[in-house]
Amino acid sequence: MKRIMVAAVPLATLAALGGCGSEPAPAPQEEAPIVMQAGQWQLIRKTTGYNTPTVTPAEYQEALKQVSDDKVCIAVDAAGVPDANALAGSEGTECTYKDKMLRKGRLIATLSCKAGSGTSEITVEGNYTADTLTAGTTMTKTDGGQPVLRTTHDVTGKRLGDCPA
Repeated sequence: MKRIMVAAVPLATLAALGGCGSEPAPAPQEEAPIVMQAGQWQLIRKTTGYNTPTVTPAEYQEALKQVSDDKVCIAVDAAGVPDANALAGSEGTECTYKDKMLRKGRLIATLSCKAGSGTSEITVEGNYTADTLTAGTTMTKTDGGQPVLRTTHDVTGKRLGDCPA
């Protein structure tokens, strides 16, 4: 019984002193949001997939050689969302976001665009910083309600500076 008492006294003393002079734990710091910066960007799109109802193997292989290198002025709204038309490139015009999620440098979005006499829906998924972008896109073009083309691209981008005046 004496052993138990000897062990209990130091434990009780430590427990009583444990609260003395301690400060509350600091509140967790919220990370600063990552916001893509507006300006002149270089966007490189490499075709990684090309399918139509009648594509031949030779047409498919030729499509895989396509790489576009464009300089575009990208506007970014107050919420940090880049212009949908810039993300669509040549695969659509008058684009709007059907849905989007931009958080901690991650972008997942679906764009709805006009494409010739039809429409295109483009999914974009990738990562960004204030001055870089790495994403994959999948575009499905429909005409008269029927899918007529599906492409996939790897997109890389870097901000070059302010847009020309």
